[in-house]
Amino acid sequence: SFAYFTIKDRLPQILTRVIDTLHRHKNEFFEDHGEKGVEAEKRAISFLSKLRNELQTDKPVTPLEDELPDAALWNQYLDYQRNLSNGNGEPSWFQSPWLYVECYMYRRIHAALAQNPPIDDFDVFKEGKAQNFFESQEAVTALCTYFQELLKNIKDLDEKQLQEELFKLLQVSLWGNKCDLSFSAGEDSSQKSSPLQSLENMIPYILVNDMEKLWSQLVNTKKKSTESSNVRVDIILDNAGFELVSDLVLADFLLSSKLADEVHFHGKSIPWYVSDTTKHDFNWTIKQLQSANHMWMSRCGINWEGNLKKGVWVYRDHMFWTLPHDFSSMAEVAPDLYADLQKSNLLLFKGDLNYRKLTGDRKWEYTVPFHQALNKFHPAPLCSLRTLKSDTQVGLKPGQGEQIQASEPEWMVSGKYGVVQFDAAL
Repeated sequence: SFAYFTIKDRLPQILTRVIDTLHRHKNEFFEDHGEKGVEAEKRAISFLSKLRNELQTDKPVTPLEDELPDAALWNQYLDYQRNLSNGNGEPSWFQSPWLYVECYMYRRIHAALAQNPPIDDFDVFKEGKAQNFFESQEAVTALCTYFQELLKNIKDLDEKQLQEELFKLLQVSLWGNKCDLSFSAGEDSSQKSSPLQSLENMIPYILVNDMEKLWSQLVNTKKKSTESSNVRVDIILDNAGFELVSDLVLADFLLSSKLADEVHFHGKSIPWYVSDTTKHDFNWTIKQLQSANHMWMSRCGINWEGNLKKGVWVYRDHMFWTLPHDFSSMAEVAPDLYADLQKSNLLLFKGDLNYRKLTGDRKWEYTVPFHQALNKFHPAPLCSLRTLKSDTQVGLKPGQGEQIQASEPEWMVSGKYGVVQFDAAL
């Protein structure tokens, strides 16, 4: 299975890169912290080398030994996995659900640093994320330019034209999800060319296309809203780099077109899945755009900083996003987050990991309805924008999956196909 390939090949590669990154920063740690920095680097590397060995030799998954706020929840989840195995021994790297052990690896990487001050706030994936951003400059420039030109006459657009522009930006945000560093084990995956030119050709690769439903949700909510009630859209972010810029442009469009009054972004509280967005990445990206020597890029950055200051954009993170639980247990494990999402008029979930957590990462029949696969996770109307990079997919028409499978055995994991999949949450 793709899960087997991931655990056997991709995850050890990612760990090797993390170790290599720490090695390369040894001098910097020494300059910043003296001998203490070098000692911490050695301890972190030894911790990670041990982790890599445990993974490659299929050792049992061990409880977390750090004092971080989420450790107890992780260890409870391990007990839950033990009970699932019906006494067939301890959950181990190759004998456990893929979603669980993959999340567990990233949590252990975090622990390797968090337990070793003074380098405890070093993000081992930061360089890769920055590189992805800089290598996508051409695409970022093209997108910012297109958007700023669009803003000049956005007030004159009729409903049909607004809908067309929304659909364009949704597709850019969808295909932006291809730029994923955990998928390529950290290899270059930046967006090189203008993302807007190929949208027409990409339509056939959107296997479920609920953009009309998404539009109706926004328009109907807007019509029903009163002076006192704000239309709120939440974006549960995925990758930093080009994908994040495409999400920010989409968010700005929602405000500028008056389809929404406020946008809440949800990122990760710790470095996660190589390229996932943290608060640092979010702020850094806006600052990079602000200081770009390209007029439209810096205009975007300045406006977005303004949106945050005015409070019409809100960034938040919650430790639930970096727990191993799928979203059907959010109401129980993180009732505060669930209650917050219930205040939203539309939740946009970006990317493959969010899709896996929405659907419980099960081997569903392709035709199982999306609503059913969500397993009672319905805080608000929601939509998944996801390119397929793992073998779980629901909500297809009868025969649709089998037909693609016949000509493209790798269709579920290649990143070539996407979905814009909506659930009304009723």
